[in-house]
Amino acid sequence: MTTQSLRGDAVGIEQVTKIYGEGANAVAALKGVSLTIGDNEFFTLLGPSGCGKTTLLRILAGFEQVSAGKVFLFGEEIEQLPPNRRPINTVFQHYALFPHMTVEENIAFGLKRLGREPAEIRARVGEVMEIVRLGGFAHRRPGQLSGGQQQRVALARALAPQPKILLLDEPLSALDLKLRQQMRVELKQIQENTGITFIFVTHDQEEALAMSDRIAVMSQGEVQQLGTAQEIYERPNNRFVADFIGDANILAVTVLGDDDGSGYRRCRTAQGMEILCAGSGAPGSTPHVSIRPERIAIGAVGSMADGIACDVERVVYLGTNRQFLVCLADGLKLTVLVPNALRAGSELQPGDKAVIHVPPGTAQLLKD
Repeated sequence: MTTQSLRGDAVGIEQVTKIYGEGANAVAALKGVSLTIGDNEFFTLLGPSGCGKTTLLRILAGFEQVSAGKVFLFGEEIEQLPPNRRPINTVFQHYALFPHMTVEENIAFGLKRLGREPAEIRARVGEVMEIVRLGGFAHRRPGQLSGGQQQRVALARALAPQPKILLLDEPLSALDLKLRQQMRVELKQIQENTGITFIFVTHDQEEALAMSDRIAVMSQGEVQQLGTAQEIYERPNNRFVADFIGDANILAVTVLGDDDGSGYRRCRTAQGMEILCAGSGAPGSTPHVSIRPERIAIGAVGSMADGIACDVERVVYLGTNRQFLVCLADGLKLTVLVPNALRAGSELQPGDKAVIHVPPGTAQLLKD
């Protein structure tokens, strides 16, 4: 990643380090983070609590200063620019609405502070209320609204001044599951319709996968992997990413070599099962591989010619899916996930004999 590319996008973050405290008490919240975020992109910072994602968001907003490194907005260095002079707005986790103000007054608050004319304020408030589907709620107060409606007010207030970048710090975490799923769709539509760069912080993998153009997976102050949702899910870089994004069977293997003509690496698990893996690894090396449970086929004995014998230890009904825990003859245990609509393995019960199949390329070699 070149310096020129870092400075040519909506956001360029160049070797940013943030250290809290001094001496023996110093803690590095960010460790030399570099990435770019494109104009009009829905970009997500994803990771567990304490990984540095909110610290990075606060640096972009101007609420924290970097210990080292540089931050660019549309090619201009902004470390010394105060928050109120950055073309950025933030939607916080707990919305921070003014309880004594109406919806209309909450949305207009930032515009008034910017000195906009009353006619312009009325027009803009009406416009953003339509964008977030709050028509008819202008004169209600936050206490008269549902959680989802309050979230929309906070979003409208942040959109009203027409920022170039909108920061969203876990804005859906206080909502119930159904409403979170609905708001994911709406947030993505709003981002596409407004053309504003959204930078979204979350620890929820499903949220990130559902909405993002690209995702930066973070852990311990570093970016572990940067890519599209499909790239990160299908081809994780390392054990942390594979384990954090969705469910995965993580197995230790020995790389035996290339399979003739397939482009995959032939590997053997510690228990002796041979599989063909995507990714790179030198013969004789001993990395780990990730196998997504839904990529493994399962069936009754005799249902597939190249099946590997196993015992079914547990079956869990999950509504849309059925989850199997199976144990191979060599002691290796795997989790298998099958959509109930396919009916595959539906007759299998704990204690039954079965067979599984791991298709070539299903397992991904990891950089430990």
